[in-house]
Amino acid sequence: MKIVIAGAGAVGTHLATWLSSESHDITLIDHDPDRLQNVDQNIDAISLYGEVTDFALLQKALVAEADLFISVTSVEEANILSAIYAKRLGAKKTIARISQMQYLTNDDVLNIRELGIDELISPESLAAREVRHLINTNAASESIEFENGKINLLGLDIDEDAAIAGKTMAEVAKMSPNRDYVVVAIRRDQQTIIPKGDTVIQANDHLFVITHADGVEQVLEVTGRRKIVINDIMIIGGSRTGRHLARKLCKNFHVKLVEENPEKAEEIASEHPEILVLNFDGTDVEKLEQEGLKNTDALVAVTGNSETNVLTCLVAKDRGVKKTIAMVENIEYLSLTQSIGIDSLINKKLAAANFIYRYIRRGDFVTLSTIHGIDSEVMEFNVSDECKVTEKAIRDLDLPKGALIGGVIRNNKGLIPTGDFVIRPGDKVVVFAKSECAKKVSRYFR
Repeated sequence: MKIVIAGAGAVGTHLATWLSSESHDITLIDHDPDRLQNVDQNIDAISLYGEVTDFALLQKALVAEADLFISVTSVEEANILSAIYAKRLGAKKTIARISQMQYLTNDDVLNIRELGIDELISPESLAAREVRHLINTNAASESIEFENGKINLLGLDIDEDAAIAGKTMAEVAKMSPNRDYVVVAIRRDQQTIIPKGDTVIQANDHLFVITHADGVEQVLEVTGRRKIVINDIMIIGGSRTGRHLARKLCKNFHVKLVEENPEKAEEIASEHPEILVLNFDGTDVEKLEQEGLKNTDALVAVTGNSETNVLTCLVAKDRGVKKTIAMVENIEYLSLTQSIGIDSLINKKLAAANFIYRYIRRGDFVTLSTIHGIDSEVMEFNVSDECKVTEKAIRDLDLPKGALIGGVIRNNKGLIPTGDFVIRPGDKVVVFAKSECAKKVSRYFR
C-alpha cells in the first residue's frame, strides 16, 4: 500500500515504523526538521518538510495515488483540513485524529465523513476505553477481550507466593486438567520467552495468558492475583481523557474527579453535574487523604504530566489503593509497570496508533491487537470453508514457529483448544503470533 502520514510525532512515527517493516510505501510530512531527521535516520520512509495543509505539498507527496492518508498532527483543524484535501486529490481512504468529542457524539448533525473523511479517531476516547476495560478486569495490568469477553488475553505479574512460581509449564498444565487457560508468552527482564514444556515460571515474571470467560477466576488463583471489588474511583486530572472517563465510569461507580485549575473545575462541574468535581492539586497528599484516598478502590491519574501521574499513583499505592493506572507520554515507560509498582500504564498515542494499525490490516482478520513490550500480535480470524485450518487437528496444522492458537469461539462459547482439537467452519479463532510470522499465519485463514 502507498500510505501518506501527516505528522511525524509519536503517533505518526510509531505507525511509520510498524508499516515500513511490512514493506508499505510510506511518506511522512511534518513542519519540524528535527522530527524528519529522525525519520530519515531510523525509518524506511520518504520525508517531506512543510505544513500538512499545504495543497502543493500534498500534491508533491503524491496523495492522489495514496491508498490511505492519515493525518495525526497535534492540531485538530489541520488534521481535518488535510484529510479533506487528500480526499479531493484522490486518496482512496482518509483518517483524521481529533480531540473534540463532539465530532464523534454529534455525527448525526456534524457528519464530517460527508466531507471526505472515512475514519475519525480520538486518542483521548481510546485511552478512556482502555482504562474502563482495565477497571473491569482489575487484577490484570493488560487486558484484551475478544467477542465481548468470551476469550481474554491477560497480562499478569507473578508474585513469589503464586502457585505456579518455580514450576515448569508441564507441571502447570497438570494443575488445570480442564485446560481453562494457556500461557502464550513470558516477559522476563525485558526479554520475551515463548514457553515450552520445560520452561520454569519465576517470581516477578510477567505472564500473558489466554483464557475463556469461565477460566478467568482460575487464572487469577494460580497466578496469585486476586480480583478486586471496585466501587469508589478517583480520577486525577480534568483533561479530555479524564472528563470522558468520568462520564462513562460514573454510570456504574462512585467517581470523584480532581482538577487543580479552579475555572476548569467549575466548567466541568457545570457541564457534568453527575460528576463530583473537587478543586485541588492532585499531588497534595493531605488533601487526597481528606477526600478519602484510603477508602478509594482505584485511582486513575490522567493529567498532562507523566511524572505527576506516576508519583500520584505511587502515593495512592502506598496508602492502600487497590488499583492504580497512570497515563504517560513516553511509550517506552509502558514496560515499567512491574518494576515501579503501578498496576497499569497507558499511552493515548499508542492507543491511537494501534487503532489505525488495526484499521489498515482489518482485511486480514476480524480484530488485531499488539502488546507493548513484546514483539507479538494477537489476532482473531473468522473460519470459512476454504480455510486451511479446518478438518485437521491443531497439532497437524504445521503453523509457523512462534504462532499459537490460544482460543476458539464456537456457538457463542469460548474454548481453550488442545492439540487434538479440530477447527470447524464458522469458528472464530484467536491466534497469538510473533510479529515476524504474523503475515504467514493469516494465510492459513484465507
